[in-house]
Amino acid sequence: MNKLLVFLGNPGSQYRNTRHNAGWLICDVLGIQNWQKKFHGTWSRNGSDILLKPETFMNESGISVREAMDFFKLKPEDIVVFHDDTEIEFTDIRLQVGGPLRGHNGLRSIQQHLGTDGFGRLRFGIGRPKGKQDLASYVLSGFSESERAELPQLLEKAALLGTGKETNGDGYGN
Repeated sequence: MNKLLVFLGNPGSQYRNTRHNAGWLICDVLGIQNWQKKFHGTWSRNGSDILLKPETFMNESGISVREAMDFFKLKPEDIVVFHDDTEIEFTDIRLQVGGPLRGHNGLRSIQQHLGTDGFGRLRFGIGRPKGKQDLASYVLSGFSESERAELPQLLEKAALLGTGKETNGDGYGN
């Protein structure tokens, strides 16, 4: 069964290692080669899974997802979106279907273009800003030194969980 695995991020080198590009960072851990340009992004295959990195900015990710979904004749329930989440702490990774958007513009765009929130989500916790830093600046900033030390292990865990290679404790992901 084909799954469309969507890794959210923003194009441009200035966003490469930011919290908001957690989706792309997770994808990079998979070491996938042979990317092709299409669907306002790049895509590849990993076994029966179709991987998509929208190259629109975050708030227009739904354009890319809808094009890929239609091309491969998939349903929203065949999609898992990998994204950053400020509502859960750094080191927390959760897999769910549907639910509130929590202010995430990439998810909002996908929901608008699909007409439903019935797609899977791999929520990669990045926590909330400390002090007076605004949320937009925070998500577009890089990880702290202590976070960078933990990041490789967390990205690997997220990749395994989101691709079904590891469970999250409740059996989801097998």
